[in-house]
Amino acid sequence: MKRRTLPVAAALAATAALLLTACGSGDDNSKDNDKIAGADQGSETPKASASASGAPAEDKPDGVDVSLPKDMNLVFDWDKPKDKNEAAAMDDAANYIRAIYHGVVKRTADDAGVVAYSTGDGLHYAQVQINERVKGGWTATGTRRHYDVSTRSTTNGSAVEVSFCVDSSKFYGKEVKTGKVLKTTPSITDFGYFKIIMVKVPTADSLWQASKVYVQEKAAKCQ
Repeated sequence: MKRRTLPVAAALAATAALLLTACGSGDDNSKDNDKIAGADQGSETPKASASASGAPAEDKPDGVDVSLPKDMNLVFDWDKPKDKNEAAAMDDAANYIRAIYHGVVKRTADDAGVVAYSTGDGLHYAQVQINERVKGGWTATGTRRHYDVSTRSTTNGSAVEVSFCVDSSKFYGKEVKTGKVLKTTPSITDFGYFKIIMVKVPTADSLWQASKVYVQEKAAKCQ
């Protein structure tokens, strides 16, 4: 993706519409589950956060907190698949998104949730996204909806592609220092189509990490 310098309001209009920008390109027509792009990305065992709050879930990173402020609402309007692995991968794809915004709120790209729920290119990209918002002095507010989800697995079950639509028309940038909400005019730029490649962590029965992220901007099919 080409980058250019934008005024604060314009930049937030772009970043509010997309939590993630593409770190590669996907193939919507591929039907070969053994050729999911990024499925060969290795996973790493996450480290616990000593300062994080909340009781750990079974087989999940100990003490990791991905909670968000009340004014930041990430809605996952998803029906879980019957396949156990795909359901777990879908849950942790949502946790990955929450972790990025938790890092934005805490103003650190080294947030325990980001480290727990991502690896390789997925980790790098999450940290870049957080750092861009920290540098710009932005956080976010409002409701961001994720819907029309689908999943597909590699034959050996080690990777799952989680695809979904995003509606950011009611999700806005907010200046950290002033608390000013930077609203934008609703448009097709509020809609995106995402693919997150989740890879299973060998040492944790139900933990999955985002290894790559792909996005289609201005996704008319998601309107």
